[in-house]
Amino acid sequence: MCHKIYQNVIAVTNRKLCKRPFMEQLDRICQCHPKAIILREKDLQEKEYAILAKDVIKLCKSYHVYCILHTYINVAKALNCYAIHMPFALLQKYSNELQNFNVIGTSVHSSQEAVEAEKIGVNYIVAGHIYATDCKKDIPPRGLIFLNEVCKNTVLPVYGIGGIKLQNNQINEVMHHGAKGVCIMSEMMKI
Repeated sequence: MCHKIYQNVIAVTNRKLCKRPFMEQLDRICQCHPKAIILREKDLQEKEYAILAKDVIKLCKSYHVYCILHTYINVAKALNCYAIHMPFALLQKYSNELQNFNVIGTSVHSSQEAVEAEKIGVNYIVAGHIYATDCKKDIPPRGLIFLNEVCKNTVLPVYGIGGIKLQNNQINEVMHHGAKGVCIMSEMMKI
């Protein structure tokens, strides 16, 4: 089930895409030892997210898989998880509250956002969406040229996202355009 390619994959969660119970699916993902898991779950309120995050952090630790929480800074601090991923607008809003985090990531949709994120002090950037994806049906993909431009405008590691399949050649194609790796949601929620 798992291949060497998972070293370059950050799994992004969306429990609504899972065909099996969410924690069972995360266990399957952890067995593949991806670079990290971003617990995204955008529909959860902070309190619900905190309950889920506690279980996910524990599971990730048992497999030595890096867990990155999403959006909720206070939840991350309360759970002693000092890795956070912020949508770009929230990164700007909370930039003065991130000094205690070891890992800070953000999602960008332009080279200008990547440059600003680097100035704010993030450790990595997720750029997308690269290919057509059901997650953004009404928005055309930005493509590999966009990804290459983002990569050229920052010294930070960039991870491509959006419509990326687990096929080794597609991951290599994204990395050939300057990305350090990829973020995958849909396929990771179904492996």
